[in-house]
Amino acid sequence: MLFDTHCHLDDPRLYEELDSVLDRARQAGVRRIATIGCAHDVASVTTAIEIARKHADWISATVGVHPHDAKHLDNALCDAIRDAGHDESVVAIGETGLDFHYDHSPRERQMEAFRRQVGIAKELDKPLVIHTRSAPKETLQVLREEGAGDVGGIIHCFSEDARFAADALDLGFISSFSGIVTFKKAVAVQEAARKQPADALLVETDAPYLAPMPKRGKLNEPAYVAHTAKRIAELRDEDPDALAEATYQNALRLFGITD
Repeated sequence: MLFDTHCHLDDPRLYEELDSVLDRARQAGVRRIATIGCAHDVASVTTAIEIARKHADWISATVGVHPHDAKHLDNALCDAIRDAGHDESVVAIGETGLDFHYDHSPRERQMEAFRRQVGIAKELDKPLVIHTRSAPKETLQVLREEGAGDVGGIIHCFSEDARFAADALDLGFISSFSGIVTFKKAVAVQEAARKQPADALLVETDAPYLAPMPKRGKLNEPAYVAHTAKRIAELRDEDPDALAEATYQNALRLFGITD
């Protein structure tokens, strides 16, 4: 009963062998997947949706513009995201947010794109999938100022500390932990996973990135979310099956999915 709440099945490294990737996910106990839309132009808005439509019984999609591509967000792309967001397979808007580590888009463009996508999510009444790196204060600021708590959402691939997780939760955003939580030096992330309330905890792969231990260094895929869930259960001294079930139910509730 696992739900990989964040992966990129349209990445060529996964898409080229998608049937095998999905078969391995099923065998590992993954019952649902959210494949994340990261558009860089109008034509790419529906890429994730097309995958979800083909596997509608267990795969959902999101639509949005990653902060790396914020410089490409114009009115036409906003309109395309808004239109695609009405698709029945779309359960959230994003990933959107701020990445001040790589700064692939100017920071002011990132802030603008973030705010605009919060607005779209509120229009559609759908939760947000938030990417934040090296911008904790600014991320919380935008969520607060734009009233993002009206729809809530996910802090994906959590890489901050327990204080940030608590502040995000106060704004209606629950934390999703990736393979990072299995890394030996990720002490702050592990502490956050220990302290996170059981009803505000999710697991993800962010595949094909950030494979968890003991798969670190390999291409990540949805099946490996089982390793992340197991590690979190160990950190919290909980039964792995119970944690998997709890995170699964949390994801259904957050995305508004009836199982």
